[in-house]
Amino acid sequence: MANLATIRRQAGPGVPVHPVVKADAYGHGAGPVARALQAAGADGFCVAAFDEAVALRKAGIRGPILVLYPVPAAWAAEAARRRIAVSAGDLELLDATLAASAAARLRTALRIQLEVETGLGRGGLRAADLPEAAGCIGAATGVRFDGLWTHLQAAEDRAVTAAQLARFEEAAASLRAAGIRLPRRHVAASGALVQDGVAAYDGVRPGLSIYGLVPDELLGVVGPAVHEALRPVMSLHARPVRVVDLPGGWGISYGPSFRTIRPSRIATLPLGYGDGWPRSLSNRAEALVRGRRVPLVGTVAMDAVMADVTDVPGPPVTTADEFVLLGRQGSGEITAAELARRRTTNSWETVTGMAGRLPRVYHARSGPEGIRTLVSGGIG
Repeated sequence: MANLATIRRQAGPGVPVHPVVKADAYGHGAGPVARALQAAGADGFCVAAFDEAVALRKAGIRGPILVLYPVPAAWAAEAARRRIAVSAGDLELLDATLAASAAARLRTALRIQLEVETGLGRGGLRAADLPEAAGCIGAATGVRFDGLWTHLQAAEDRAVTAAQLARFEEAAASLRAAGIRLPRRHVAASGALVQDGVAAYDGVRPGLSIYGLVPDELLGVVGPAVHEALRPVMSLHARPVRVVDLPGGWGISYGPSFRTIRPSRIATLPLGYGDGWPRSLSNRAEALVRGRRVPLVGTVAMDAVMADVTDVPGPPVTTADEFVLLGRQGSGEITAAELARRRTTNSWETVTGMAGRLPRVYHARSGPEGIRTLVSGGIG
């Protein structure tokens, strides 16, 4: 994949790349995306939840998998059996995990990575607690100290990032001082990777960028070489289920929050907030048809959104026309960042929110390669 190659160049020669495929690969489909990345040479994967890791194994993913959030201690044996690494960021939970591992008499060592609290305020051990935590892992049976990591709070802020990296180095130094050998370390996610001077350490964890998107706060800051090299993976297409001419003064959808002010041609697209197209975009978004932007009008319903196609040149729009709500068509483009601004959120939520009932069609250079639907459950 082109995005993986771009990230490898940013990370530097020989730096392992472990894409983040949590939340169904940010709405793109975890199994198909991870298999494609595995085939392209990804060195491993990161997820947020244990079930996500198990699903990757069932999808045929063989390489290293790290669960970034702590998991219940009772799952230690299953994690070890499936060769899934887990994170620890709390001494009490770590003690419970070590006890569960010892009781299970594991045949395969459970790999444990320690998260360091460097300023995000969300998770991780304080530097003062790290030697104790690492020492407990070293003294326990059936486990292995497998990694040391942290997460940046504001990668676009050089001063904040520098302070976090300094705390991370201090944490590593405290382990060295205690005579503990450092495992592999990783810090950089997409925000750091799309900028110059990446603190790559022993690996990187690209999330949004692996899907071809630049973090919103770095738009206009990232150099054009990187920005242009990243290719958005997701686009959203629909064909109308009805196109009708309505008189002026006609209410469209619930409320109604929109009435036609003239005779209008209205196309109904079969998707709505049940598919991840949020109600907050009511009367605030557009779609592309024949390469031209048209307004989406009326209140977004669970299963439908309407487009006013009255002004589209040429023959009247019909149910044969394709609409693009996210992505490119002709010379036009609607980006995830644009949709995020319109609904006062970010690109992460925009793509991750796409619901499971939206069919995913996967393309290779040669054309469509497979489809995932609620019925198929995978590629077929």
